[in-house]
Amino acid sequence: MAGFKLDLNKLSVGTDSNTASVPRDIFTALPGKLAKFQYPRDVQGQVWEEWYNRKDNSTNIIKMNTGSGKTAVGLIILKSCINDGVGPAVYVVPDSYLVEQVLEEALNLGIAVTQDEKSQKFLAGKEILVVNIHKVVNGRSVFGVGDEGSKIPIGSIIIDDAHACLSTIEEQFTLSIRRENPAYSDLFRIFESSMITQFSSKTLEIKSGDRNAYVRVPFWKWQDDINEITSILLRNKENSDLSFKWPLVKENLKSSQCIVSAGKIEISPHCIPIQMIPSLFNARRKIFMTATLVDESILASHFGITDDSLINPITPKAIGDIGDRMILMPQVIDPNITDLDIRNMCFEISKKVNVVVIVPSEHRKAFWLDVADEVLGKGNIHEGVQKLRNNHVGLVVLVNRYNGIDLPNSACRLLVIDGMPDVRRLVDKVTQSMLLGSQHTNDEIIQKIEQGMGRGVRSSDDYCAVLLLGKALTGAIFLGGSLDKFSPATKKQIALSESLVSQLPDTTLATIKSALEYCLSQDPDWVMASKSVLTNLEAAKRKGIDVDIVNRRKAYDLASRNMSHDAARILIEGAHADDIIYQGYLKEHAAEYINYYDKTEAQKMLKSASNDNYRVLKPLTGVQYLKLEGAALEQAKQCCNYYKYNFPTSNHLVVYINALLEKLIFMEETSNVFEDAIENVAKIIGFNSHRPENDTGKGPDDLWSLGDGEYLVIECKNGASSPKINKHDCNQLNGSGEWFIEKYDHTSRFTPLIIHPSTKIEHAASLRETSRVMTVNDLDKFKTSVSSFINSICSANKMHDESFIRERLIAHNLRAQNIVRNYTTAFSRN
Repeated sequence: MAGFKLDLNKLSVGTDSNTASVPRDIFTALPGKLAKFQYPRDVQGQVWEEWYNRKDNSTNIIKMNTGSGKTAVGLIILKSCINDGVGPAVYVVPDSYLVEQVLEEALNLGIAVTQDEKSQKFLAGKEILVVNIHKVVNGRSVFGVGDEGSKIPIGSIIIDDAHACLSTIEEQFTLSIRRENPAYSDLFRIFESSMITQFSSKTLEIKSGDRNAYVRVPFWKWQDDINEITSILLRNKENSDLSFKWPLVKENLKSSQCIVSAGKIEISPHCIPIQMIPSLFNARRKIFMTATLVDESILASHFGITDDSLINPITPKAIGDIGDRMILMPQVIDPNITDLDIRNMCFEISKKVNVVVIVPSEHRKAFWLDVADEVLGKGNIHEGVQKLRNNHVGLVVLVNRYNGIDLPNSACRLLVIDGMPDVRRLVDKVTQSMLLGSQHTNDEIIQKIEQGMGRGVRSSDDYCAVLLLGKALTGAIFLGGSLDKFSPATKKQIALSESLVSQLPDTTLATIKSALEYCLSQDPDWVMASKSVLTNLEAAKRKGIDVDIVNRRKAYDLASRNMSHDAARILIEGAHADDIIYQGYLKEHAAEYINYYDKTEAQKMLKSASNDNYRVLKPLTGVQYLKLEGAALEQAKQCCNYYKYNFPTSNHLVVYINALLEKLIFMEETSNVFEDAIENVAKIIGFNSHRPENDTGKGPDDLWSLGDGEYLVIECKNGASSPKINKHDCNQLNGSGEWFIEKYDHTSRFTPLIIHPSTKIEHAASLRETSRVMTVNDLDKFKTSVSSFINSICSANKMHDESFIRERLIAHNLRAQNIVRNYTTAFSRN
């Protein structure tokens, strides 16, 4: 047989990986995959099968746990699409770091991929393009923008970690016009008078350069002057802060909102007009993959999805394959444990294992610098993560990075989520403010926290302890129904951890550290218990999508097609009284659409909205100011009633007050949260209070009724950094005093109070002689008294004992007559 040559091409062969359509068949037939991919996991097979049954749907949503082989699932699905002739195929991830991970996974599977959108093999449907979301969605996208059409057509596209892509998409569709841009002053000139009618003091603060103040432009002013606004933006579109985003936003200015601050003017559409990227919008098969998205409804606002895929995501039958996590909230276990205590404990643990801390801001990063071995940001994130994977580094801090980072196995054994996730855009700050007290406010926070907690466990064999730190954060999670918003697996792990805590002999930090060791040392009994609670865990039964978000998307799409009457109707019919604050928010949104065709009716709707939610825009006719009457009840009784209706247990009250007091800090860009906390701390100690300027556009930041005709007129300048109280701030406090005199009769007496780091006023400034200042030290002293007061009544379980509360109010100097005397300082002129 020597020299005999067979023509193998003539052999009859079965389906191969380049011709098969069924995902499992493709996986089995891949010739170059590594040995670890010999068999697919059960969860992968289940998802492939379900997707294949629905593959011809224009949209599908896949939910899989982190570490369950999600990337391989996505690559095989796109390979199936290519084999079906539905190419070109694009795999999209949140950032460049994750691009490398997908490329590596494709290499291990033996699937052809590229990063070059000009690749002829990609365009011909022979390989998959792997890119980050910014490559696809930007004002100069190589895929084409707006009227350019689809410069690079897409047949099938996967958006992996879809929830992590949302912030990039939001940023690309948001114009941020800096004060240095000539457009800023031209736009401010147009908006100024209407802003003053809404928030006169804040508008003056913006003019004076106060970085804490921001004001929303009323929608009627925006609509009336849209042509002049557009002309100003056109004249300046080549400016660096407009040039890359202008093509995405220019056709959607009419249905946008505008917020003005001292540093910038921000313009953003109510929903993302994703049709401005035609290749993405028109892709025949769109697959959104997510690990931790609690509610897929947000895909409606950002990707325009309103079909049945929202309510029928593809999930494996079992979802308990996420690995071992012990999740503890030390400051709920013992509210007296401080952040410093926990930091020191984490530092000790970091000497043996890698500890990763996720902080929300640069400000909070500073708290960890003394004990941090590494701080990772945009410039060094890839290198830092690789170092964690390969070595023992110690304690590593990540700034505002809740997604897109994989820290498997020894890369992270203790993960700390420190503080409330921050919102950056002004439009998000405005929305957050409008929805204070609504059940919707915590949804995004819970989503980010769950994303963050997923960083440290990347497979079913992995393990990681998790600490939730910060009294504001733990308060947001522990109070209300927030715990129920976590995924089923996370809820089970939290419940198991709480069960462990219930057996602790005490609540000292040393004991909590000992409890952590059960997870960190992988104690066999703990591992068995941890795995057992996840066994046969199934996806939660659908509670239904957030219809409000979907309705807002539908309304936005209708208004964009000049069908404003139908847009308003959808929102009005969707408004519901079980959440009155959100109902007011939706009514204001409806009023904006009504204003396109009936300005009078729009103002009527806005008036109704302001009755539901006093933080919405004020109607042109004004909102009648309702006096804050003196306490009808004795202070202790008022406390009792407030606790009874708001806190089911004393622990709830302790956690709440700790979270509330943590918001009372002197820091820039926290004015809204601070003013809200000042309002609520008054109620905790038995006083009536509200925020007149926020409620009606005029008056002080906060007003307290101390009883017997005595009031505190309060201006909050907790973000001030000047060495003296400037003339503008003095005039504002004096003006609030005049407002009080106008609104209240001669039997009412008031003390003007400014919260400011300095007691000295500028030479040219003046204040009423009765004016007082609450300084940093005064505020700290007040917070200590409030905290001690609450702890005293809760530790004695006397929340509903009027006599006991009265005694403690006296003991902690929190009676009406004590507030000015004990917690404020006289101002000085020198």
